[in-house]
Amino acid sequence: MTKPIILQMGAYPEWDEIPLNAQYDVRRYFDAADKDAFLAEHGKDIRAIATRGELGATRAHIEACPNLELISVYGVGYDAVDLQACRDHGIKVTNTPDVLSADVADLAVAMMLASSRKLVEADAWARSGDWEKKGGFPLNRRVWGRRAGVLGLGRIGHEIAKRLAGFDMDISYSGSAPKDYGSAWTFYKSPIELAQNCDFLFIACSASAATRHIVNQDVLNALGEEGTVINVSRASNIDEDALIKSLETGTIAGAALDVFEGEPALDPRFKTLSNIVLQPHCGSGTFETRKAMGALVRENLDCHFAGRPLPTQVEL
Repeated sequence: MTKPIILQMGAYPEWDEIPLNAQYDVRRYFDAADKDAFLAEHGKDIRAIATRGELGATRAHIEACPNLELISVYGVGYDAVDLQACRDHGIKVTNTPDVLSADVADLAVAMMLASSRKLVEADAWARSGDWEKKGGFPLNRRVWGRRAGVLGLGRIGHEIAKRLAGFDMDISYSGSAPKDYGSAWTFYKSPIELAQNCDFLFIACSASAATRHIVNQDVLNALGEEGTVINVSRASNIDEDALIKSLETGTIAGAALDVFEGEPALDPRFKTLSNIVLQPHCGSGTFETRKAMGALVRENLDCHFAGRPLPTQVEL
């Protein structure tokens, strides 16, 4: 039987490449020297696109594949996919939610601890000999018992809040509406109200035109000089210029970021700041989760070509 032809936008780990190539006729877009020529040659044969969250698929990619039926995203975020083009052409989109939520939440909490207790700096203090030469590491702020706010109490935000409860924190959240499972936590309608009532502001909302720069200068001002921003969602949810200004001037105490505009080439100003924890977009970066994500990408492809319901279809 002829294998369905799919377009692969970026590399996957070997444990995903092997079964993907066994099941499908894979055309590797990312290996093409002349990508326009590659699409011109293969586009008419493509029935599905397998991509990664940060790569997505543009309107140009989509319209170069007139027989395209599905875009399967490796990642929970699908904002890099041109959803309007998908609507225009009747193309389905899937992503890989749930399987990465717990690991991303783990990293968010670790980033909170690293920021508040200065774990990176303390490690350097011990390694450099400063402990021996200068004495004990400077005191920092506790985490337990303080106020945490979660902007976006979806799958990942809920997992973050559950973990924060173990630190006896006063937990609040904001979103489009109160959540049934958030009944034990305080709901604030606006991000500004949330920021006014927390010490650690976790950004966990999905990225869209409506949430672009939802954390702006007004929100940062409301968070205040003892507040810390932790972002494990998408870079576009924060106004980076406002954030950098706030960190430079002491408007807020600190930040911990796993995502950046233009990554991996992050704004060089971030590298000069001493009150920020930087992570290389590795929230889902465990062997277990990445294998589960790859399996879900293939499951969505398999279900589509077998005419079965898609496990994790995105509502367009």
